Amino acid sequence: MIDESYKDYILDLFADWEGVSAKRMFGGWGIFQNGTIFGIIIDGALYFKVDDTNQKDYEDYDSWAFTYMRKEKEVTLSYWLVPEEVIEDREMLSDWALKSLEINIKQKS
Repeated sequence: MIDESYKDYILDLFADWEGVSAKRMFGGWGIFQNGTIFGIIIDGALYFKVDDTNQKDYEDYDSWAFTYMRKEKEVTLSYWLVPEEVIEDREMLSDWALKSLEINIKQKS
């Protein structure tokens, strides 16, 4: 059984957000607000959705995209590791999460 303590910790950080939930996926969890995914937790690490509007924020912290191997080929997702400094700063974490949420809302429309 997978340890859910990190997922619970991350959800606690979003206790002030309405409609935030986690759903099992990718061998970890997807983090959603009102049905829109904005983050994933894989192997005890938090990743947020990134595009050209916020990628520099992650690069400034020497972060990187989530990758995995499929049929001997590396697959890169548009979810980048959220730096620990950001996770520890609730205001910054909320700002970064909101940007990621807006990316997926924009892509849905």
